[in-house]
Amino acid sequence: MSRSTILEVNTGRVASVRLGPNEDLVEALDQAAAQLGFRRALVRSGLGSLIDATFVGAEGRPRRIDGPAVELLSLSGEISVEEDGIEPAGISGIVGDPTGAVWAGRFARGLNPVCITIEAVLEELLAAPEEDWRRPF
Repeated sequence: MSRSTILEVNTGRVASVRLGPNEDLVEALDQAAAQLGFRRALVRSGLGSLIDATFVGAEGRPRRIDGPAVELLSLSGEISVEEDGIEPAGISGIVGDPTGAVWAGRFARGLNPVCITIEAVLEELLAAPEEDWRRPF
């Protein structure tokens, strides 16, 4: 039987972010975290619509879900803003397409334009005094 590891996490500010039409979901969340001064953040939730959705599959190839108006049902992930730039975000979610089919996966950067708006919640992760920022989540 495997043993669990407990990781203590310190959190800071919480921000509600509104993304506008044609902004890319992943890129806009990265930029919002940077503008808020969050070095690391958790994407806690999100709701809204995308024009189309594109997920990255396990094999690394994109899978496109055609809209218009693909509804974002769930959103979660992590963002890390390093001194030399923003590390690629790992943001996953669940969407519903216009036919009612439900899809889930990790969103591909640059391929998920917002339709009308998306409301998302970011929570700042604070480092413990001995923590190395370069350590992965």
